Amino acid sequence: MAKTEIILTSNIVGLGAESDQVKVAAGYARNYLFPHRLAIPLTHANKRQIESLKQRRAEREAHEFNTMSELAKAVSKLICLVKVKAGEDGKMFGSVTAGMIADELKHQFDISLDKRKIHLEHPIRALGEHAIELHLHAEVKGTLKVRVESLTPAPVLTPEAAAEAKAEEGRRPRTEKRSYPRRDAEGKKPEQAVAAEASEHKPKAVKAEKPAKTDKAEKADKAPKAAKAHKAEKAGKPEKPAKAE
Repeated sequence: MAKTEIILTSNIVGLGAESDQVKVAAGYARNYLFPHRLAIPLTHANKRQIESLKQRRAEREAHEFNTMSELAKAVSKLICLVKVKAGEDGKMFGSVTAGMIADELKHQFDISLDKRKIHLEHPIRALGEHAIELHLHAEVKGTLKVRVESLTPAPVLTPEAAAEAKAEEGRRPRTEKRSYPRRDAEGKKPEQAVAAEASEHKPKAVKAEKPAKTDKAEKADKAPKAAKAHKAEKAGKPEKPAKAE
């Protein structure tokens, strides 16, 4: 393919800037660069314009540097909000790309930024706040905060509802239940488990009724009285006769 030498009169990404002398395909120069006044053929007459093109280039680069420096300062104070679809567990469906961030910057802050200046090593795949590096200029870098939120956030309790839930929890009786391992490594029940099971199944003690007095019990009650009468008789004191009925 035939090549031709040209002098660039405008900055073309990937090719060069004003006053650069480059070789390109003859068809590309003839059909695109020359008609759009992005370049001129390399001739002795056109070489005289190189100095003026260099001056124009310096002015353009200085303007871009100042503009990007101011943009970096402004962007560092912003938080770009990106809403995505996510499940109840917070897991995102998809990811956030540089193109999506560029679109939100344009929509929220009216900032037009080439997505190629948004430096993402990997697409964002988690909710929350992320610090994104911006390559705004060869000598200017910036940082943009991007907050990724779910389109269906979890419901937030009002102070009244939270206080009511806390009061309801306080009214519930608290029961403590000790848990013991049912089996040890050899398949035997430990002493704590055996004692706990025994206490669970132990029947309540029933108060025994007082047994009725038998004939032997009655005789045992009368024996002290007879012994007392016999002792009195030996002492010479006659026993008082029983009253006649």
